[in-house]
Amino acid sequence: MRRMLIGMSQEKLGEQLGLTFQQVQKYEKGANRIGASRLYQISQTLGVPVDYFYEGLQLEDDGPQQGFSEGKAGSFDLNMLSTSEGIQLNSAFFSIRDVEVRKRLLDLVKVLARTDKP
Repeated sequence: MRRMLIGMSQEKLGEQLGLTFQQVQKYEKGANRIGASRLYQISQTLGVPVDYFYEGLQLEDDGPQQGFSEGKAGSFDLNMLSTSEGIQLNSAFFSIRDVEVRKRLLDLVKVLARTDKP
């Protein structure tokens, strides 16, 4: 998610870490585990603290973990920002300079979300 938010490709991240983009892809999909030292290296490269990768982590064990891939959605879904659509939406929303227009747009989205529920 962070990699995409800052506009960094898997290839560029891999270069900076001394990895192939395929290995970065495996980390993001949860196919390969990330060791503590590698996680620290990734956090430094992406400019975030290590605990960034643990935000929203549930303490109870509810089955196999899915790494950086999209998992179960909660009432607040941070995984939305890991999708192309979510990144575009976030970027476009914060490109709107007028705070009042952003508030009205948010109100519209809330209304649309309510009408989408059965």
